Amino acid sequence: MVDIRPFRAIRYTEQAGDPKNLITQPYDKIDNDLQKEYYKKSAYNYCRLILPMEENKYEIARQRTQKWMREGILAKDEEPAVFVCRQEFELFGRTCIRTGLIAALRLYPYNENVVFPHEVTYEEPKADRLNMLRTVQKDLEPVFLIFSDPEKRAINFFAEITKTQPLIEVEDSFRIKHAVWRVVDSQKIKLVQKALEGKVLVITDGHHRYESALAYRDERRMQEEWTEDSAFNFHMSYMVPVQDEGLVVLPTHRLLKKFELASDTLQKLSKFFAISEIDPTVEALEGFLESHKKEHVFCVYDGSKVAYGLLLRNEKTVSELVNAGDSKKAHLLDVVILRDVVFKTIMDTGELKIDEDILYVGSTRSALEKVDSGEAKLAFLVNCIDPETVWQIAQKHERLPEKSTDFYPKPVSGLTMMDIAPEEKL
Repeated sequence: MVDIRPFRAIRYTEQAGDPKNLITQPYDKIDNDLQKEYYKKSAYNYCRLILPMEENKYEIARQRTQKWMREGILAKDEEPAVFVCRQEFELFGRTCIRTGLIAALRLYPYNENVVFPHEVTYEEPKADRLNMLRTVQKDLEPVFLIFSDPEKRAINFFAEITKTQPLIEVEDSFRIKHAVWRVVDSQKIKLVQKALEGKVLVITDGHHRYESALAYRDERRMQEEWTEDSAFNFHMSYMVPVQDEGLVVLPTHRLLKKFELASDTLQKLSKFFAISEIDPTVEALEGFLESHKKEHVFCVYDGSKVAYGLLLRNEKTVSELVNAGDSKKAHLLDVVILRDVVFKTIMDTGELKIDEDILYVGSTRSALEKVDSGEAKLAFLVNCIDPETVWQIAQKHERLPEKSTDFYPKPVSGLTMMDIAPEEKL
């Protein structure tokens, strides 16, 4: 049974300045250049909390949070609330709108079959976010999850709330428009709680944050008296119905830094794939992928005058080579075929380390440019996975290869913060 609750959000006040200079991308999407850009925007930019430049970043984040609250830059709401959050954005020539709920979601270990992961996680980023939780004792950013709402109870609730004037409207530097509605009415909150109580949820973004929050919860329970209402039993979460028309997943292309496309590699690939020569242009490559969307297909580019399209000949030929559990659907995922058949079996890459051996990029143009500049030797281009597939696979306790999905856009950081100090109750 899913337990979501309103919380007394900590939010920027008018004293902090224009929200467009305060909000940021999630911490793990901020590179050095973006970090510097955010620092220049405002002395109160949210990057100074989630990813400080200073050496002792956890302590700096704690001190800043407390200082900004004392100075009135940040303030905690008097009444608990849930928030309806909408993103409006342009993609592939059309306007998309995605709407979800920000609330405190009770933390469920994966073996309870309420919250499911869909990607593998790594110890280093989990340790980083756990240290941030221990020091700051705040949920600084939401975890992003999806749930199924075929009866449209949540979708209809969002539609009703968004007829009114939003609390916040802001456009970020990526030209995505964010609007937030604050819901304090207890009857309305009960409606949305009822809409989600019988659901299961799948994490789309924020696996490391979620698992760190579970570890933090367990630590706190060992250290002090607690109740089921203790805030550290929950995590601030952004939840979107799978049926939302604006729920978009973009592809994430794979770039190999050390492996080349040798003549015998193409020969080995031809045993599994029909190989076509393609002009190495964005339009031609994306057109090839789009035209074979319902099949298993890749494009590969090595910087020469010709790129190649790879179309799987027979699903049975790869079924024994993949390493993705028992689900037939998982076996047939393109990213799994690419990892287990192309990389591990045909190219014998072994385990690929991020940044050292493999890069991940979202746009076809960027993938081609990185090969042309010598930053990578090979680009493998893929189609995206649809949200429904992610939803189904996760519930079979299977995890996709790293960077298999890019749910776009990410929830912006800096709109709400949740207090999880030991004394905070929900």
